[in-house]
Amino acid sequence: MDFYYLPGSAPCRAVQMTAAAVGVELNLKLTDLMKGEHMKPEFLKLNPQHCIPTLVDEDGFVLWESRAIQIYLVEKYCAHDPALAERLYPGDPRRRAVVHQRLFFDVAILYQRFAEYYYPQIFGKKVAGDPDRLRSMEQALEFLNTFLEGERFVAGGDDPTIADFSILASIATFEAAGYDLRRYENIHRWYEQTGKIVPAADKNLAGAKIFGLYFRQK
Repeated sequence: MDFYYLPGSAPCRAVQMTAAAVGVELNLKLTDLMKGEHMKPEFLKLNPQHCIPTLVDEDGFVLWESRAIQIYLVEKYCAHDPALAERLYPGDPRRRAVVHQRLFFDVAILYQRFAEYYYPQIFGKKVAGDPDRLRSMEQALEFLNTFLEGERFVAGGDDPTIADFSILASIATFEAAGYDLRRYENIHRWYEQTGKIVPAADKNLAGAKIFGLYFRQK
């Protein structure tokens, strides 16, 4: 499968961790957004939204949006291993609903508010972050800290799910940007614990460091 990505991108890293968990090898296609590679005609033909990550399966099926890709990888490539599928993406409607809620929370609240606070400093060349956006971002972290109260993983249960992969990638990016997570006791505990056991956690950290370097340069 071809995987169009940037290592510094949290959504791309979430897919890489999911692929590693299900045992799928990705053919990495580095796509430099700053050079406009996502706007080339050949890429637009694959993905008219011109975003990464974008996955092209071996039969030509194309999918983008990281969380949709995560679900697709588990549903297709764990068919031979129901126990693994159940751990990563539980079949019980209520447990799966919680996984969905955490995934949607990540895309719509947690990472969105990170982007709203930090991206103007990177791409808009603002020296300092907006204090209102900082408070909004910290509120999102407080929500996550509450979700993790008394829980080992973000969607509960005894095993990490694809929601953990997605949020782990986001939180690694917070850390790479220099945000101190230690004030959020539950997040800090979960981050330290989960980062040691998920597949391809080393790629997640390496990619986050690339983001952090880019952030400091800007």
